[in-house]
Amino acid sequence: MKILLVDDARSVVMVMTSRLASYGYDVVSAANGQVGVEMFAKEAPDLVLMDVEMPVMNGFEAANRIRAIEATQQWAWTPILFLTSSDTVENLVTAIEAGGDDFMSKYVPEPVLNAKMKAMSRIASLRQSLTRANQKLQDLASVDGLTGLCNRRSMDMRADNLWTQAVTGQRSFGILMLDIDNFKNYNDRYGHQSGDDCLRHVALAIDRVVRQFNVTQEQTTDAFVARYGGEEFAVMVPHASESSLNALAQSIVQEVRALAIEHEKNDDWRQVTISVGGVWIEKASGALVAMFRQADARLYQAKQQGRNCAVTLA
Repeated sequence: MKILLVDDARSVVMVMTSRLASYGYDVVSAANGQVGVEMFAKEAPDLVLMDVEMPVMNGFEAANRIRAIEATQQWAWTPILFLTSSDTVENLVTAIEAGGDDFMSKYVPEPVLNAKMKAMSRIASLRQSLTRANQKLQDLASVDGLTGLCNRRSMDMRADNLWTQAVTGQRSFGILMLDIDNFKNYNDRYGHQSGDDCLRHVALAIDRVVRQFNVTQEQTTDAFVARYGGEEFAVMVPHASESSLNALAQSIVQEVRALAIEHEKNDDWRQVTISVGGVWIEKASGALVAMFRQADARLYQAKQQGRNCAVTLA
């Protein structure tokens, strides 16, 4: 367990550090509340031991700022124990209201200190386990179970955030809508298990191209692909040029075709292909849903032009 000890008295820091280290804990220290807040953000401790009366910033204000930092993070909560030589009722109430969790004398007897630290260590271990479990649940809730891509719910949230940033910054935004050609016929001919395998292969191919796009393009690193529904996919491309959006669309068409997955019921091509419709706006404004509608209309145009192609220009 890592402990952040915040106290302006060097003698207290030396003694308390020695006592805690003897129990096997890792201790980092700060000389006042302001430095303590900075150290908290940097070190991510499992427990904070905070003096109350300190120069620059007292312990109550520091605790408030630590809780403000945690408010911006998921599942963040770090126990804060206030240390003081004055254990008055008023100080206890103020400590709890400031975001503290307990109150302890700087001169607490050895058995009591040891017991409290064992309890805090158990809490830290439980908190880590809960964080991992919550992260796993979030991943399950945001990832499409078949393809491993972002699911529709996750896409909507991420797209909305990127769109808001683009509107605020008056930056460009692009969307690609993609659909596997004649996929119903593929399922009818090869069966739904093979259809699932096909979806996975196509999803990986699209994701591969988008990831490479993020690496090679200077304008953006935030493009991502999601499963939109069924055999449809969507790619969000913020802060990229119109020409790069078109190049990305063409690359996806080529990458899927290069998979060379047999598809006898895909007329003219006899293999799995994909059609792409895209839209790009130089300065984001208005509603994102309008962009989706335009991209979907371009996708329809690609289908009308014979499939296995991309239509991204008006």
